[in-house]
Amino acid sequence: MNNTPARSTASTVFIHSLIFAFPFLLLITNIGVGLCSFAFLITAVVTRRLGWPVLLRHLTEIRGVLVAFASVLVLALVLGLVSGDGRLRDLEKPIRMLAAVTVTLTVLACRPSRRALWWGLIAGAFAGCLFIAYQRWGMGVERPGGLINSITFGDIMLCMGLMCLAGTLDFAGRSAVWPALGALAGLTGSIATGTRGGWIAIGFAVLLLIRYGHVLHGRWRKALALLALALIVSTYFIPQTGARERVDEGINDVQQYFNGGPSYTSVGIRLELWRSALQLIERHPLFGASIPTVRAELEQLVADGRASPYVLEFEHFHNDLLQATVFGGVAGLLAWGSTLMVPFLFFRRQLQCGDHLNAPALAGMLLVLCYFSFGLTEVIFWSVRSNMFYAMMLFLLAGLCLNAKEEVQ
Repeated sequence: MNNTPARSTASTVFIHSLIFAFPFLLLITNIGVGLCSFAFLITAVVTRRLGWPVLLRHLTEIRGVLVAFASVLVLALVLGLVSGDGRLRDLEKPIRMLAAVTVTLTVLACRPSRRALWWGLIAGAFAGCLFIAYQRWGMGVERPGGLINSITFGDIMLCMGLMCLAGTLDFAGRSAVWPALGALAGLTGSIATGTRGGWIAIGFAVLLLIRYGHVLHGRWRKALALLALALIVSTYFIPQTGARERVDEGINDVQQYFNGGPSYTSVGIRLELWRSALQLIERHPLFGASIPTVRAELEQLVADGRASPYVLEFEHFHNDLLQATVFGGVAGLLAWGSTLMVPFLFFRRQLQCGDHLNAPALAGMLLVLCYFSFGLTEVIFWSVRSNMFYAMMLFLLAGLCLNAKEEVQ
């Protein structure tokens, strides 16, 4: 039974416009994420009497996700208070990520159509693709990154493209070509940035689609999904994309590093940063160390000849697992890992509840897998924009899953 309250045309247009704008404005503006997060917050406050009771009905299902994000905030707060060495400055991102639960409250209260999100992802993927393609082939920028850096831009483009594939489930018949084109745009935009680390996500996505391929009902969806993923493979054989050059360069970097050759290369730098991070973790295994302490100890490693001097040039360790452990120890690693594992398990359970949940649940699983994959060679959770995209999209998809359950009760 659907207990959706009557809503005015203005409020309906507003909530659908807000959900559309979130992914659409993400990569082509500097204010999109902040503006949308503020709008979700205000809307959640205004509609709390409608959204809160629904959230309470499903609290058992989503409690783990809330606890996971809260644990990161609590750990950061405790470490900051106990150490007194400036760690309290690190509270902004965990506070804003936990506050993204207001997106779920808004979705539960307003009951928007999922199409608003899919069209927003499609439009965002096209806009980002055109933006980055112009920089790459129009302006001649070798590693374009739009308004941010090339790695983060390419990773988010890839993530949006893969989620578009999940969106095909909510489009009937040949209309599924639209989200499929969005997926192609996302993949093309990622390729244009020259980003390699995100390609790991393609492998995970293929495994996921093989495991849950039964949810892609119809020949059109399966064919379009295979076509989109085949694009990545084909780019290796197209010289203009630079994909083969980047792959060969990566292999050469690894060989040089382990053979004692020049290590100041894209991959060599990462390997050296990872080696340095492991040495720092040995010193503070349980709760990590603060930024000033890590900096001082890293300088000492360089002075002792145990790390290359260029590691001091970088702000992070180019790996989310190591980054979380260096600054939070095992406790930090577990807290950070829970924000990936718990939501993934949540969405997997939703996928098993029926066809009406397939699209948002599959998109949620792809979102988590993408961020885990990106974090293997980059600190994807470094920028506020990337953090907020993950948290807001996760809570948006969770809200859509819970709405779908409400509609069939």
